[in-house]
Amino acid sequence: MNIVLLEPEIPHNTGAIARTCAATGSTLHLIEPLGFQLDEKHVRRAGLDYWDKLAIKRYCDFQSFLEENNFPKIYMATTKSKQKYSDIEYPADAYIMFGKESAGIPEEILLDYKETAIRIPMLDKIRSLNLANSVSIVLYEAMRQNDFLDLETTGQLHNYYW
Repeated sequence: MNIVLLEPEIPHNTGAIARTCAATGSTLHLIEPLGFQLDEKHVRRAGLDYWDKLAIKRYCDFQSFLEENNFPKIYMATTKSKQKYSDIEYPADAYIMFGKESAGIPEEILLDYKETAIRIPMLDKIRSLNLANSVSIVLYEAMRQNDFLDLETTGQLHNYYW
């Protein structure tokens, strides 16, 4: 799976998303400008010690991202979409994009992705969910549809047995 963040602004959100990507084997794509430096302590702390397990790529702008990834099919997470994230069938190598915390994905970009724009349902008086939470919701639905790919799906107690 591929998680794409367009101009993320809040370091601990990106750190938490990086940790989720590391845990799922997903690649994290960051499109600049970023609202922080990747070496900031808030980013590192939220990602814990998983940074060495993370596949991360950076791009100077959206067009560079498109070109370097051969113009992939992108699922655009936005409150503007009419279709729910759970209505989509995600391929195992899906690209799922999220916009910056303060403004989302610009409408000029969304216009080209009407068929693959997705939303997370919520009450009409609520503007949006936290970015890291939104990524987790959609990514795990995409992973579930693909039988969680190569993720560990059984657990073991530390001191006891099931």
